[in-house]
Amino acid sequence: MEYTHLGRSGLKVSRLVLGTMNFGPQTETADSHSIMDAALEHGINYFDTANVYGGRLGRGITEEIVGDWFAQGGERRERVVLATKLYGDMTDWPNNGKLSALNIRRALDASLKRLKTDHIDIYQFHHVDRETPWDEIWQAMETAVAQGKILYAGSSNFAGWHIATAQAEARKRNFTGLVSEQSIYNLLTRDVELEVLPAAVANGLGVIPWSPLHGGLLGGVVRKQRDGVRRLEGRAAETLEKNREAIEAYEEFAEQLGHEPGDVALAWLLHQPAVTGPIIGPRTQAQLDAAVRALDVKLDADALARLDEIFPGHKTAPEDYAW
Repeated sequence: MEYTHLGRSGLKVSRLVLGTMNFGPQTETADSHSIMDAALEHGINYFDTANVYGGRLGRGITEEIVGDWFAQGGERRERVVLATKLYGDMTDWPNNGKLSALNIRRALDASLKRLKTDHIDIYQFHHVDRETPWDEIWQAMETAVAQGKILYAGSSNFAGWHIATAQAEARKRNFTGLVSEQSIYNLLTRDVELEVLPAAVANGLGVIPWSPLHGGLLGGVVRKQRDGVRRLEGRAAETLEKNREAIEAYEEFAEQLGHEPGDVALAWLLHQPAVTGPIIGPRTQAQLDAAVRALDVKLDADALARLDEIFPGHKTAPEDYAW
């Protein structure tokens, strides 16, 4: 496993991040625990979850599954850099969502209880809160740091100007502010290259891409359809048809490189200078083992250029749309 610093922080994390969103609704507890054990064996030390994860089983279930795994001991908690998120409404009662000081306090204590731990390493805002001032947010986070309940703050789904504003307000308070940003980023969805990635780099944030295979569309979907292994419906089917020519060319190129399409998609992200590590969300241990292969895929300048031809990206704004 390769490790790197998370943004400008001194924290060292694995180049692959274990996402837990499938734990509970898609993957049974015992299998989820086995996947987490296997992740540690692979050297993955960065685990990501959220208080709202749990799907049909109920919000909070995924954190409980992770917490039960920590409770087994064996230095599981000590070996993990734990990240969770808040923002989404946990109930329909007022102040049980978003980023008010009250909800930050309540949501943090509830996550700590479910996760069976005394602190969160990276406490992340799942979405920007346009109704709560940054003074209030940072004061609540400063209190949590002083109490030893969190170590770092991170964001998710922020625009570039949200990152810049958050950091400017944190500097006024002599507070560290954000150390990471989670954004959707993959070969098919590269909008963050316009302003989010430059803002993250300028402010010292590590970028954690989610949906690195775009819901499986970059994981060999055309071949799987042809072989009768996978069937798409709804938005995924529409996205495939809209991008079929590019995805077919991509799968052909991955075959020329001698790698699985999913491995190439993850490796491409690992070659992007702003990226700390993509989030992989395995439903099975086999999917986890497959994702780890991407660490051995090296893409030269010609391969990266070809991928840019298939899936054109963006120049940094404003050069993308102006002189």
